Amino acid sequence: MESARDLLVSLAQRYAFADLGALAPGVVKDASDIEVVCEFGQRLLSLDAEDFAVEARAVPSDLRRRARACTMPQTPREQPRGALESLRPAYALLLEVIAVRWYRRELSSMVAAVHIASEYLPLLAFEPLLGSAGDPARWPEGLSAPGSRFGVIGDRECDHTKAEQSAVNRTLRVAQEPAEGWRAYLDRQHSQVAGALATCVAECRNPCTAMDWIQESRRKDLALRARVALTFADTPLVRLRHAAPVGHGFGVPSPEEVLEAWDRSRTILGKNEMGRETAKDDGFPLPGLPSLFSAIAAAPLTPSTLLMDTATHLVKLLRL
Repeated sequence: MESARDLLVSLAQRYAFADLGALAPGVVKDASDIEVVCEFGQRLLSLDAEDFAVEARAVPSDLRRRARACTMPQTPREQPRGALESLRPAYALLLEVIAVRWYRRELSSMVAAVHIASEYLPLLAFEPLLGSAGDPARWPEGLSAPGSRFGVIGDRECDHTKAEQSAVNRTLRVAQEPAEGWRAYLDRQHSQVAGALATCVAECRNPCTAMDWIQESRRKDLALRARVALTFADTPLVRLRHAAPVGHGFGVPSPEEVLEAWDRSRTILGKNEMGRETAKDDGFPLPGLPSLFSAIAAAPLTPSTLLMDTATHLVKLLRL
């Protein structure tokens, strides 16, 4: 029995939450709490962010509180606002997930997490000015000022794609929709709004008044951070997502291929001072990635310890 428990402890320390949850009932007399905590940990690791099982009483309140800060509200008026209030806790979790997936050599899942990070990165750049992480219930009125083309479908002077125009049009009114429409918007269009905002401030060839609400003294810095976010989304590292078997069925990148793609990405990003943050050796499996995210966010970002603390709690339960 002790050797079986030792195996379960090893699974916890390797963040193998799904396997531990499945095997624990055959070893531990009452494994109900362990199963609940394993489900919580697996949701975190899988970035299944609808609720992260945050109401489960077997999960310590501190872990539930920290997980709740990473969730998207499931109704337009839900409180607290979680990742729509600030994306910084969610990006700290993303960094930890990326590191754990690297440690476990689950490279397709790792690349998928990097891809998710790339999609919302412009909102991380806008957060200091918006006062939220792009909450559709709190968009500044200036986005729809006279002369703004923000959300005007079919305007050929606007540099947004048709999909972005549709998403932007929707974001200005989705807070008045029922919960089903709100969730559908978050699932399918919110990341496109992030890219559209970055285009407005950093790459628009025919500027309108949509960004005039931003003080001129702060616009240049925001434009640089948004431009670097857009550049990151088109780097070789992020493009590895399309070679992964998630929705494709083809090859899984090797560790060497991931590091080589990241090296090429650092060269591309290093063409300006902010992108050169990736040259820092910050001890991360993809060196410089937390430093890059911190520069774009204009705030320090480091990997969270949510997964590690969940694993530590599971080890305590197993040793009772």
